[in-house]
Amino acid sequence: MSTNVITLKSLGAPYGVVIEGVEPGSPAEKAGLKGGDVITSVNGQPVKTGNDLVNPIAQAPIGSKVKLTYMRDRAQKEATATVEDRSRVFPNAAGRLNGDQPGEVAPTEFGLHVEELTPDRGHRVGMEGQKGVLVTETDPASFADDLGFSRGDVISTVNGETVSSVSDYRKAVSKLKHGEDVVFKVLRRQDSDRILTLYLSGKVPADNQQ
Repeated sequence: MSTNVITLKSLGAPYGVVIEGVEPGSPAEKAGLKGGDVITSVNGQPVKTGNDLVNPIAQAPIGSKVKLTYMRDRAQKEATATVEDRSRVFPNAAGRLNGDQPGEVAPTEFGLHVEELTPDRGHRVGMEGQKGVLVTETDPASFADDLGFSRGDVISTVNGETVSSVSDYRKAVSKLKHGEDVVFKVLRRQDSDRILTLYLSGKVPADNQQ
């Protein structure tokens, strides 16, 4: 999924989320959506981030219908999708609804993929001697993408809680609740001899919840 402004402009949409593909048999496919469509609103509410797309679906009762407005070939169209299984309406985004256990945040929650910052990885990314977890990937149109995370970032604290391993990170993230403020302290390599300390913050999105 993408919210890249240049991509959206090329598709004739002022804003929205570009769907890269739909899962066969999913509610999105049954509603007639295809890869390359740009979702611009859900139930009349504008979609400007991945969370704008996922949250109304996450909050909709199973069996209810959501009205989607989208652009295809520069023409505006409408579709109605039935929420059969929240995690399958838009699997790329809504898959993050499902934690390992009820109420627990999945390791890739917020669209953040992290790994241990081993000495070898630290050396490779120019983060020797630093403590934290290494961001290896961020999902497009995710909460992490909205906050400005980049591949190669090192997360050193979550809401002031020191993160030295993936298990520390998972423990810290599992405590977060929908609507809470979250602040990530992030180390980012700026150039050959400079590491920036950034604070990336936002409100925990509803797609945290089952």
